[in-house]
Amino acid sequence: MGRRRNVPGLTQPMVFLWLLSFLSLALVHCKGETASAPPPPLIKVEVADVIQKDVPIHSEWVGTTDGMVNAVIRAQVTGYLIKRPYTEGSFVKKGDLLFELDPSKFKAAFDQAQGDLAKAEAQFIKTKQDVERDTPLAKQGAISQKELDDSIQYHAAAKGSLAAAKAAVETAKLNLGWTRITAPIDGVVGIAKAQIGDLIDINSELTSMSTVDPIKVYFPISEQEYLQASEKVQQRYKERETGGEYKGAALELILGGEQVYPHKGQFYLVDRQVDVKTGTIRVAATFPNPNNVLRPGQFARVRAVTKTREKALLVPQRAVTEMQGSYQIAVVTPENKVDIRPVKVGERAGNLWVIDKGLNPGERVVVEGLQKLKAGMTVEPKPFQEPVDEKAA
Repeated sequence: MGRRRNVPGLTQPMVFLWLLSFLSLALVHCKGETASAPPPPLIKVEVADVIQKDVPIHSEWVGTTDGMVNAVIRAQVTGYLIKRPYTEGSFVKKGDLLFELDPSKFKAAFDQAQGDLAKAEAQFIKTKQDVERDTPLAKQGAISQKELDDSIQYHAAAKGSLAAAKAAVETAKLNLGWTRITAPIDGVVGIAKAQIGDLIDINSELTSMSTVDPIKVYFPISEQEYLQASEKVQQRYKERETGGEYKGAALELILGGEQVYPHKGQFYLVDRQVDVKTGTIRVAATFPNPNNVLRPGQFARVRAVTKTREKALLVPQRAVTEMQGSYQIAVVTPENKVDIRPVKVGERAGNLWVIDKGLNPGERVVVEGLQKLKAGMTVEPKPFQEPVDEKAA
């Protein structure tokens, strides 16, 4: 039999405690190796409730402004330009002087025509007196009938000469008057196309002007849109004929930089025919322009409410994702699970989008964080906060 060897310095209780500690550490180590890793944190997303309400649907068209009345200012006589008293681009009233041509030769022609008229009047009076004198003499046989006939003929010729002289005076007067070119309408005058000292020919364009308050806006609409609005168009024409108050939808004008023009407009007229190349018909609307801010030739968008969608479902536009012509939305279920759904979209209303099919009232849709999501994921939703427009602030 062998003998049990004792380890120097270790008693039996100390060995027992050492073995117990070793086993405990080994057990802890094994548990650490077999324990699962902690779950990843939930993805945070911003959600918005599906809104249900009646929505006015707007239609927009690209238009061009034009004067209510436009006039091209042309010369009607030939002469040298000596005055241009108006300020280019300013507002002038009907009858205000715009240009003046040298009137010297026209004044001379007018004076000569008046002199010729005086001669013609004197000749007319003389021949008339001759006829009055010769008529009783011819009856008495004191003069021949031929002498009386000659007096009558001279008087008739003098009468024609008098009419021609009067016409020449009127022509000379008109030509002299046309050396002063005045505004035919109230409106804004454009930049002059002639300078002082230029020789102006007949029919030369000097400038143009437009009445701009109110101002017209032309824009094309489709043939279908016109047919849908045809009854309102006829109603508007009747209102204009009878002087009645406009009862149609107010029109908005959106200028460059998305600036909304402060004055509302109204429908004015529809062109006589549809453009066969585009299938559109041109429509005109009028807008008040009290400070002449709008000028002809500006591009703007015309917007109007064309119908109302009742009990429409709406979501923020940024909640809708387009994939190769189809649209989808991420819906968060009551269990905070992600459900990716295809949807059918309708019209846009401001920053919202009408959803025709695929959603139910009261559901929640993901607005921010869409790129991180997959169907079936669990997320941590929080209410969507609309970003503040720094420009508006």
